[in-house]
Amino acid sequence: MNIQVRVAVTAAVLTLAGCGGSSEPAAPVAAPTEVAAVKTPPPVYPIELACQAIGGTTTLKVVVGTDGKPGQVQLVSGSGNAQLDEQAQKAVEGWQFKAATRAGQAVPTTIQVPVSFNPPQPKPDECFAVEERLRRGG
Repeated sequence: MNIQVRVAVTAAVLTLAGCGGSSEPAAPVAAPTEVAAVKTPPPVYPIELACQAIGGTTTLKVVVGTDGKPGQVQLVSGSGNAQLDEQAQKAVEGWQFKAATRAGQAVPTTIQVPVSFNPPQPKPDECFAVEERLRRGG
């Protein structure tokens, strides 16, 4: 191959290499993220129930909004005690999450949240006064 042909081939190759245009490479798409708990204070555990060893787990369906706040909280399965279920729901309504994302944008997400009430062991000293009050009918 003579020198002129080589120069022409090299020029053609260089020209074709630049055919992608002069635009910048596409920005990478952000990886999706899942909901993350940020602030989840425990529910109020009524001392009367704790002292009587009444506990259980309440499971709630929670729709976490784009702002990370629970927008809707519904009972999926109860603990066996309506008062505990109510306390679980009240607590979760005040929780704060980091919203899930898709393509870098926050999206509402539905999750299930178990809230457990475990009777304290050993019983707190406060239980003796509660048990006495219950024994007397009040």
